[in-house]
Amino acid sequence: MEQAILVHIATTKKEKLEAEESMEELEGLVKAAGAEVVKKIFQYRNAKNPKFLVGKGKVTEIIQQKDELQANLVVFEHNLSPIQQRSLEDEIQVKVIDRTQLILDIFAQRARSKEGKLQVELAQLNYLLPRLSGKGQAMSRLGGGIGTRGPGEKKLEEDRRRIQDKISKIKKDISKIQKRRAEQRRSRKKGMTPVVSLIGYTNAGKSTLFNTLSSERALSSPQLFATLDPVIRRITLPDGLFFFLSDTVGFIKKLPLELIAAFKASLEEIKEADCLCHVIDITSDHCDSQVRSVNNVLSELDISDIPIVKAYNKIDLLPDETQIVRRNLETRSDQVYISAKKGTGIQNLKQVFRQVLFKHMRLFSLRIPKSEKEIINSFPKWSVVLKRVDNKDFYDLEIMTDPKNMVNYMSYIKRGEIHW
Repeated sequence: MEQAILVHIATTKKEKLEAEESMEELEGLVKAAGAEVVKKIFQYRNAKNPKFLVGKGKVTEIIQQKDELQANLVVFEHNLSPIQQRSLEDEIQVKVIDRTQLILDIFAQRARSKEGKLQVELAQLNYLLPRLSGKGQAMSRLGGGIGTRGPGEKKLEEDRRRIQDKISKIKKDISKIQKRRAEQRRSRKKGMTPVVSLIGYTNAGKSTLFNTLSSERALSSPQLFATLDPVIRRITLPDGLFFFLSDTVGFIKKLPLELIAAFKASLEEIKEADCLCHVIDITSDHCDSQVRSVNNVLSELDISDIPIVKAYNKIDLLPDETQIVRRNLETRSDQVYISAKKGTGIQNLKQVFRQVLFKHMRLFSLRIPKSEKEIINSFPKWSVVLKRVDNKDFYDLEIMTDPKNMVNYMSYIKRGEIHW
């Protein structure tokens, strides 16, 4: 296991106030990548050093700590320029990476689908391309481990043209996969089945909630970024209504631009959703700032017209769970208190989903002659078909739809069974 020293530099009052929180999150990322944190080093200065990011004296301190603790990895909270990274590695004589490279490494470990792996490789190559000068020799000196996974040493030693050709090929492969994914989304959209996407800060409990709602055992882990590839399942409500549920990658503060491509598959699922379920870790000391980080990402995606339900998760870890559960009796239409692990509040959450997704719909019982094939085949396009019974000369159907869609079908409604 690699032994890591973490380094944080603050040049503003805000960065200084958030230093502990930032380093705590960085430590979680390092652990998720498979390393052990042996030291945290902070520096507060008015400006960043153009050569080392931190001051020369702080570099000397890092070298001393590296030697005393036998550390073989230094991770910076801030992004490093290619010159800064090379200068630090030459000075400290161990591998030096930044936050972006660390997250890319985690993504390389966690991606499972072909698209996910391609997206991560594309992000890594785009990140490493300006850092290729002298990198082959440096990588050979520093060995493998965190920050060297994905494209690998061999590809890093290729010339720029070959890497750019590789990037072009990956983009074409991703484009083909995304077209297929878009066709799948269009297929879902052809019907009236709505989609709920789980969003939230990484490690908020989205995958656990996904498992509870879908009665499946998809990957869930306390590690950051346990889920990278989007997963979709059909969820049936107690009254027979149903929707698609999508689990997506967790958000994080200061999302690096290089990672946008790796997030794209999940982000597309989010933008196509009829409802977003923002899963919030109510036990986190940084709950408010995590909520703000998720909201910032949503703002960048220009998602403002999709309703959001807030699910405050992990109430089973609070000292007075009973009091929190009582709040569910006063549940607002946009928030619920739950324990995804224990199942507390899940029925309340389903009720809220039903209200949000189907609030404009009503239940209709219909009898359609079998001769009206075009009419029968049209129902899934503008309604949710709950039941279809095949009789001798006709079909009996139960559907959910907006009443305004029934204007041309009033004669088929069974007397006394219209529900407004």
